[in-house]
Amino acid sequence: MAQTLRPRFAPLPCEVGRADARPDPDPLASANDDNKWIPLIWCPADFPPELFETAVSQLIHHPEYNSTLILRSETVSETTSDFSPAIPVLRGFRILRNTHRRLLPRRPGRDAGLEQHCTLHASDCGGDAASSIATTLVLTPIVASGEPCHPPVLRIETASIPGTPTDINSRLYRTCLALLETLHRYGWGAMTNYKKRVLHDCIVPREPYQDLYLVMRERHKHLVNTWQESTDPLKHVFEDIGIATFLMLLWKEMYSSPVSESPLEPDAAEPWKSWPRPPAGFLDLGCGNGLLTHILTAEGYQGIGVDLRARTSWSHYPATTQAQLRVEALDPTEMDNPVHLSSHPYFRPGIFIIGNHADELTPWVPVVATLCSASGYLSIPCCSWAFDMRYERSSTPAYPFQTGSNTSSYSSYRIWLASLSLHLGWKIESETLRIPSTRNWAIIGRSRTSEDIANLAEFGHHAKQIVQTARERGLFKTRRPEGKAGGDH
Repeated sequence: MAQTLRPRFAPLPCEVGRADARPDPDPLASANDDNKWIPLIWCPADFPPELFETAVSQLIHHPEYNSTLILRSETVSETTSDFSPAIPVLRGFRILRNTHRRLLPRRPGRDAGLEQHCTLHASDCGGDAASSIATTLVLTPIVASGEPCHPPVLRIETASIPGTPTDINSRLYRTCLALLETLHRYGWGAMTNYKKRVLHDCIVPREPYQDLYLVMRERHKHLVNTWQESTDPLKHVFEDIGIATFLMLLWKEMYSSPVSESPLEPDAAEPWKSWPRPPAGFLDLGCGNGLLTHILTAEGYQGIGVDLRARTSWSHYPATTQAQLRVEALDPTEMDNPVHLSSHPYFRPGIFIIGNHADELTPWVPVVATLCSASGYLSIPCCSWAFDMRYERSSTPAYPFQTGSNTSSYSSYRIWLASLSLHLGWKIESETLRIPSTRNWAIIGRSRTSEDIANLAEFGHHAKQIVQTARERGLFKTRRPEGKAGGDH
């Protein structure tokens, strides 16, 4: 079946006398003549009026999609009667419902928040059926101190401060243009039953994540100005702040009590200091520049970052972080040896393993987590690696339950990793992280498919078989540590 293409967005200014102006360019009339509405911009509506409310609901509840200055909106109240006198009453229309929302700024230290009434109106003409269909949205700021029944167009009008420029080069016009284009796109999506391919906030809810991220960003954004690596500081600093934020909230949900033997008193300024955390700490495999380990350590979490070589950044972190960064080359083909496993203080039962773009160690994360009885793991794959070679769909052995796929190579790799985790007895959970990276897909293991002793033993046997097969093939070569190993760097 041929795919239906979304009609081209073709906006035009509402200028009386233009040859291409719509037939009825008169502005909306307010019951209070003190309010002067100015038509600014319009475009053809390629969806029926019945879908208008579905389309504008995205604008009401997700204004952040249309402005980088907005973090999110919070609904204060919703009502279908007893409307605020501040809401304009339009001639020929009646109010259906109102949403009182609060807009939260992305940068609260710079921008102030704003409260608004988002009011849906229906036309009074055309009978009872038409009078129940919303065709107009009015946004009314809360500050201290008519359209035909079946409109053939979408139009934005403003009641602005006297003297505000409204020409096509003005900021107000450009804002309206962006809103109109968004509404045009949402309307078409509602008509074609569009579903988002990428879903965020499946594991950690959006609101607590955004609130904590703002705090963490303020506490660690100075690292951008002291960045010691040749890589982009804006990307790496804010990416690892986002991952740390996600982990802190994930651990809060996963674990029932703090690690400390004596319960910590909640701190109003730093509540996460008393949040639950991994009982044996965390292990950041392939920690690279050590930034994620540093952020978590600075916020009171116990753990170790391990990599093949010390980065320039390591010596610039506080002594508390430097003590947690280790130079070591891990050999996963020896992980089935209990003596070898117990010789590493990192692999304690109950540890939480992090594989953040861990390259060739990525597929080993759930294997090691299974063998050392970890309490969970987070893996954010980047480069596609199997156990001892690059991952290839055509040559990498699949697990018995893995199905074929016509998706991209990277998507196929993610399916392979998820299948591996399930093969080792981990419940599969995935999340598209809110971080500035194209490789922002994560797989999380925080519970087992079965806690039965016999089943856990079988999962351990599967992990040992993977290690033994890799050792017999002899293709995995442990890289030698670079520089001084251990904590001396």
